[in-house]
Amino acid sequence: MTDDVQALASPAIDIAGLSHRIGGRTVLEDINLAVPAGRFVVLLGQNGAGKTTLFSLLTRLYAAQSGSILIFGDDMRRHASAALAKMGIVFQQRALDLELTAAQNLAYHAALHGLSQAVTRERITAELSRVGLLKEAGRRARSFSGGEMRRIEIARALVHQPRLLLCDEATVGLDIRSRADILADVRSLVQDRGLTVFWATHLIDEVKPEDLTVVLHRGRILHYGEAGAIVSGLGAGSLQDAFRRLTNAA
Repeated sequence: MTDDVQALASPAIDIAGLSHRIGGRTVLEDINLAVPAGRFVVLLGQNGAGKTTLFSLLTRLYAAQSGSILIFGDDMRRHASAALAKMGIVFQQRALDLELTAAQNLAYHAALHGLSQAVTRERITAELSRVGLLKEAGRRARSFSGGEMRRIEIARALVHQPRLLLCDEATVGLDIRSRADILADVRSLVQDRGLTVFWATHLIDEVKPEDLTVVLHRGRILHYGEAGAIVSGLGAGSLQDAFRRLTNAA
C-alpha cells in the first residue's frame, strides 16, 4: 500500500492507550479512540473532563506520557511536523495578535506554514470572504467583536488547507446568534470540503443526533457513537438525559 493510499484509509485521529497525569493526578486514563475522516465528531464533557488536555496532546503542546497518537497515519512522536501540518487548530483562549489586522494575522500563520506570497494572498481572500469579513481585512483584530474574532481564527486555521480542524470550546462566551453561525459555518466545511472536524464542547445543544459523539468524563471515555444511538441505547428521553445517566453512573 502506498503512503497516499494508506493515508486515505487511515482514521483522521487514531489514539491508543493514551493516559496523562498532571501534578500527580490522572487527567486522562487509557483513551482509545478512532475519529473517521470526513465527519463532524463531538467531544462532549463537562469542564474539567479532560477535553483541553486531550487537545493539548493532539497538538503536541504536551508530550504524551503513554500511548500513541496518529494523525492520518503520522505518528505524533516520530513525525510530529507532518502530523501538525495536517491540522488546523482553534483553541479555547483567543489567540489573535490584537495589534495586527485580520489579514496580517492570517498572513503570519501562512508564513509559518511556508506558503508563498501569491498563495497567501489567494487563501486570505478566500477564507475571509467565506466568513464574511473580507471588507474588514485591514481592521486591527482588537476592533472586532468576540464572534468576529472567532471567525477570523477559524479562517486563519484553514489558510494552509488542513484535512483536520480541531475546535476546543470554540463558541465559549459568545451570544446565541454568534454560536449558531459559527457552528453552522464549521459544519458546512465537512460537507463542502470533506474536512474532518473534532469539536470539543460542554454544550449539549450543539450536538445533532447524527453526530459521532465521544462522552468524556473525569478523563475516561464513557461512550462513543452517534448521539441519537446513545440516547436510544440507554432508553433516555434526550441527550441531556443520557449524558446525566452516564456521568452519574461513572
